[in-house]
Amino acid sequence: MLLVTRTLKSAACALLVLAALPVHAVDTLERIRQTQTVVIGNREAARPFSFLDDQKQPTGYSIELCQRVVDRLRKELKMPNLKAQYVTVSGPERIPKLTSGTIDMECGSTTNTKARQAQVDFSYTMFVAGMKILSRADAGVTDAQSLSNKAVALSKGTTSEKLFGQLKSNEQRNMQLEVFGSNNDAFKALSTGKVAAFPQDDVLLMGLISGLPDKDKYVLSSDYLSIEPYAIMVRKGDTAFLSEIDKALADVYKTGEINKIYDHWFNTATMHVPMSGLFKEAITHPAKDTGFAKVLGYSL
Repeated sequence: MLLVTRTLKSAACALLVLAALPVHAVDTLERIRQTQTVVIGNREAARPFSFLDDQKQPTGYSIELCQRVVDRLRKELKMPNLKAQYVTVSGPERIPKLTSGTIDMECGSTTNTKARQAQVDFSYTMFVAGMKILSRADAGVTDAQSLSNKAVALSKGTTSEKLFGQLKSNEQRNMQLEVFGSNNDAFKALSTGKVAAFPQDDVLLMGLISGLPDKDKYVLSSDYLSIEPYAIMVRKGDTAFLSEIDKALADVYKTGEINKIYDHWFNTATMHVPMSGLFKEAITHPAKDTGFAKVLGYSL
């Protein structure tokens, strides 16, 4: 009995030491083995990628892909009871909560950019979007050049906030930029007439208006302002964990299961988004391309 008690105390101490170590000093796979839990950062309203359903449960295209990662870990780590725990994060919170160890990976609609690579690492591309401008049909907004003297809504912590900040500092000094905490808040400002336009990734904008009875009152600009490859984020240098994520995605691509998952989320009664040539290339030849602004001289 004494030996068993000492063993239990030793195990408890080991767990306490593990929890107390700095995040960068602990391999995520080892943390997962010890806690038997993968902590996933999800978004509240990044439909159809990562959002809360009517029961306030995380769901969406990105969440489904991350569930495939958890399935792989259960098999590879021989942990059939491995749990997935979800933590909802906002745009500005997603990188800080990842680097601090609050979450192990972020499954949302995050673009792989060179600037973000200084803080985090990215998986293979899991979607390719492009930034466009959403406006009311009667606002006369056709492109970025037509936004002079107009109020523009931006979602905090996004590539659109960065790009339009650069535009205002240079060629569009008369734009009035208003930053909101979420896509929902930015869209509300547009729908109530507080702003004239809301630039964001095209598929996220389509997700916002897809179920609205008056969606025809909104229009998307025709030209893309950027190309945005989405990926799963992990902590910088978390090589072993990232390798498992990449292998899980590669398997989904190679087997063709990605087509069924894609159609489930992007070809619905309210939304139809054909798979782009860029994304077809990404699943045929998995890679980690970074996003870029299509306007010369600007960056994401």
